[in-house]
Amino acid sequence: MTDIFVLGPQRERPNLTDAMRQIESRGAICTITAGWQQREGEVDDLQEHLESEVEDLQLYRRLDHALALDQELAGAHRERQARLRQRQRWYRRRLHHSMEAYLELAAETEASAALLAEQRAALNAIRALDRHHLRQIGAIHAAFTARWRPAMRPAMAEQRDAIVRRLETAAAVLVAGGHVAVLLSRLRLFGLVAELRSKPLIAWSAGAMALAERVVLFHDSPPQGAGHAEVLDSGLALLPRLLPLPHARERLRLHDPRRVALMAGRFHPLHPVTLDAGSLIRLSGSAPVMAQGTARLTTRGNLAGAPLT
Repeated sequence: MTDIFVLGPQRERPNLTDAMRQIESRGAICTITAGWQQREGEVDDLQEHLESEVEDLQLYRRLDHALALDQELAGAHRERQARLRQRQRWYRRRLHHSMEAYLELAAETEASAALLAEQRAALNAIRALDRHHLRQIGAIHAAFTARWRPAMRPAMAEQRDAIVRRLETAAAVLVAGGHVAVLLSRLRLFGLVAELRSKPLIAWSAGAMALAERVVLFHDSPPQGAGHAEVLDSGLALLPRLLPLPHARERLRLHDPRRVALMAGRFHPLHPVTLDAGSLIRLSGSAPVMAQGTARLTTRGNLAGAPLT
């Protein structure tokens, strides 16, 4: 696997060019903006920022085109999406009760081994629920792929071949943010993991989330709801052991040791890392070799300066 650069949000403090300067290969730049959905292909800002030609791979549009030609697959795809949403609803209901139980126990001030054991058991119950949910989601994906083999169906294969031809000549691939579920779904349906693994990648915001081993939605203080982080899906597993948290300083109570420790302990052995404006992590092979403007959440409830130790 070649180098991967993981960046924070690019709107306020773009540092995409900092990553591009570290990529030795030269040539075409391809971008994936499927997470922007209706704004897919609007790459003028990217081209101006990079002072280079950028070609959007148009995954969102290409999938819509393929499904319009393959109504059988389109129906199966809609059914799968409905099942995934149903599973997410069920999981969210169970998660709410498990999280509330843990937080009530965590608020207890008694210093005793018995209470500590109960707190650990409550946390382990949440971790077990997360794993159960991932297995259920994985089973839905596996059944769909085994039954329909989407990348091999004629309309999908035609679009995939066009994508792969463009990737073969690309010097680097940019994976932008947007709607992470939409982005991940397109990447998975076109079966592009092997092609992406062979190219220098630069990903930010939801793009970084999609490349991780696990996709987690999070907000400690949302406008509505209880603010419990929830597992959405497995990612493409191109960022070993990293759990990217875009806009972390806006969405997480990083000043609250209990909340920080909960996030780190719940998702261990993954390393939750903040991705804010100016953040940059470079991975070479399977290990981070450089990090700036980012921090790792620890089970002690604090922030460490490096993503991995």
